[in-house]
Amino acid sequence: MNRYITYFPWSRGFTLTETLVVVALLAVLAVAATPGITAWRARDQVDARARVLLGTFAYARSEAVRRGARVTVCRADSAGNCLAAGAACPSGAADWSCGWAVTVAQAGATSALRIQSGLPSVSVSGALTAIAFTPPAGQAIGSLRNFELAPRPTSPATSGNRWRRCIRIAAGGRARMTEGACGASS
Repeated sequence: MNRYITYFPWSRGFTLTETLVVVALLAVLAVAATPGITAWRARDQVDARARVLLGTFAYARSEAVRRGARVTVCRADSAGNCLAAGAACPSGAADWSCGWAVTVAQAGATSALRIQSGLPSVSVSGALTAIAFTPPAGQAIGSLRNFELAPRPTSPATSGNRWRRCIRIAAGGRARMTEGACGASS
């Protein structure tokens, strides 16, 4: 059986020095790739959160049309209750990061249709504390209907418009999402 070893010298394995060099190279590559992976994850979370908020607005508008009642999307606490106009999420009065709720007012009672919990790693800011959709066509009531989403905290790898999303709601109630900050030119 020893005669095969002379024919296949690579079957003896690696030396300790060779193994340590490979491990060191893998460690260097991992350290170099970490900021990129972290930035990719932050952008993925911002995109996902923006799509959830966009879907929430579409759902609220369609429910206003379907039910023939006023449907409101509001900032919500952890129990799903709408926050009052003066109340603030942990990061401020214009912060929607604590989550939001979709409520409907029918027959004098308000009930929650959908509740979305907060995501601390994504900043969601909007000038309004609530937005209402009214029948018969689901028009949006209010002004300055822009919502900006960005990673939190911002690092040099995740700064700039490339990492932000803007959701704009037209007077007709339709929402659309664009890449970049709301103040940036589209």
